[in-house]
Amino acid sequence: MQTISRIRLISGLVLFAFVTTHLLNHALGIISLPAMEMGREVFLFLWRSPVGTVLVIGATAAHMLLAVVAVYRRRIWEGISVAEIVQIVTGFALPPLLVLHLLANRGLHEVYGLDDTYAWVLMALWHLDPVQGVQQAVVAILAWTHGCTGIHLWLRLKKWYQPCIPSLYTAALLTVILSLVGFVNGGQEVVTLWGDPVWRSAYLLNTQLPAGAAAWVYETRDIAWNGMIGAVALIGVVRGVHLLVERQRKRITIAYPEGEKATVLPGVTVLETSRRAGVSHASICGGRGRCSTCRVKVLEGLENCPEPEEIEARVLRRLSAAPGVRLACQLRPTGDVRVYPLLPAPAPSHAPYTSGGGAARGAEECIAILFADIRGFTEFSRQKLPYDVVFLINQYFRYMGEAVEKNGGILDKFIGDGVMALFGVGTTPEQGARQALSAARAMSVALDEMNETLRAELGQPLRIGIGIEIGDVVVGEMGYRNVMSVTAIGAPVNVASRLEDANKEHGSQLIFSAAVAEAAGLDMSLSPSRPVSIRGDTRTVQAHVLNDARALPPIPDQNRSDGKKK
Repeated sequence: MQTISRIRLISGLVLFAFVTTHLLNHALGIISLPAMEMGREVFLFLWRSPVGTVLVIGATAAHMLLAVVAVYRRRIWEGISVAEIVQIVTGFALPPLLVLHLLANRGLHEVYGLDDTYAWVLMALWHLDPVQGVQQAVVAILAWTHGCTGIHLWLRLKKWYQPCIPSLYTAALLTVILSLVGFVNGGQEVVTLWGDPVWRSAYLLNTQLPAGAAAWVYETRDIAWNGMIGAVALIGVVRGVHLLVERQRKRITIAYPEGEKATVLPGVTVLETSRRAGVSHASICGGRGRCSTCRVKVLEGLENCPEPEEIEARVLRRLSAAPGVRLACQLRPTGDVRVYPLLPAPAPSHAPYTSGGGAARGAEECIAILFADIRGFTEFSRQKLPYDVVFLINQYFRYMGEAVEKNGGILDKFIGDGVMALFGVGTTPEQGARQALSAARAMSVALDEMNETLRAELGQPLRIGIGIEIGDVVVGEMGYRNVMSVTAIGAPVNVASRLEDANKEHGSQLIFSAAVAEAAGLDMSLSPSRPVSIRGDTRTVQAHVLNDARALPPIPDQNRSDGKKK
């Protein structure tokens, strides 16, 4: 399946390149007809060379065949996206609409030696048969829409793609608009030139064809259309027989966590079953196995699940998926199963591969947790207008957020006037400890910068308290619907929060546990640890207390690896 998907993708890219160069060639008509002819020479060099011809014919045959196979294999049409509908409809509409155009140009060139220049094409489509001209303009729009939709469905999971969508959309729209404008300008120029007897004589001389050429074009077109109709009918008959045979097979049951059950024929994917049964099931890539948003945990009946094919296995390896986790769009059970969808629907756009790697699905890791909070903010906010409070707190979050992100941290959440950040997710505890301490120092520096920049608005400088702890926690993507984020749960999280709170008692800016200093390899001989009481707990934590986070000793190189995860 992976090989088939790759061939379909590559063949589609070849055809997209062909259509793109063809439309750009049309756009040269904005300049002049000679400019179109010059562009045509480059186009023919690329696509009528032996290599170009093999590429185009091979890509066309492969793409059409695999599109038919994909539609044939599809069992359920519920839940199909608008983009997929557009791609399917435009894809199957193009072949019958393109036949006449191909035969009147490449066909006549190959069979009768016609030099199918732009003058020939534009004269036929603009002057002799304007209806065909309108039809070919529609074909150009359909082909471009089909190609751009395919590119969108392919790239929409890439992290860099979303910010580029406005620019790419503008470029795509301009390409087809300029192509149509060039086509119109070229057609008008040809009509003007037709009034020149010298040009008309040269044109007629260069485009003379045998008497049977026109009849050959239309007869071959009819044969091609009949072949397409016959192929569709044959596929319909085969599919009908296939359905009758499938109905005789024993049905299987797929069960879901909320008690929903669906009875389907073997060979139907779990995702298709969910759509048929009306079960909410996340899926971004449309069932192509390119993302992991539809993944499920097989709770019962794992023995009825065939081994993953390569396209699914590749995604599962990338996720470091736990045993029993499968992609619903690729899993075709042979017997009864009970599954649990692991992502909510609709899935968040960042869900396929979260930066935390396996952390998105839930994993135990040893990481550093940082809490920071503004001192006396409640009293401070009472002296300000609501607008000023919102403005100042947003400025504070920006300064603190930049300090965290520049030092490799993950901003977990903003809690009132507090910040929670995670360090070392997906790396090592040692690196996480160093990053957290570096972030604390950067936050202290950033706070001074903010106090100086907003001195008039603040009235009095803001003060913060920072607490850092390290330890084993459960890291995962948690939340509900669109409010999803990577967060951590465990005792070290509570300790970090209490250390931050303990700054009030000690009048300090930073308190971090001795375990953090040890993991970071920090030399704290000049500021030994002391027992720090934890609010709500009878125990104490050995921790280092600093009045100013900028007084931290030099932090070892964050890129150095001191060992494996704990």
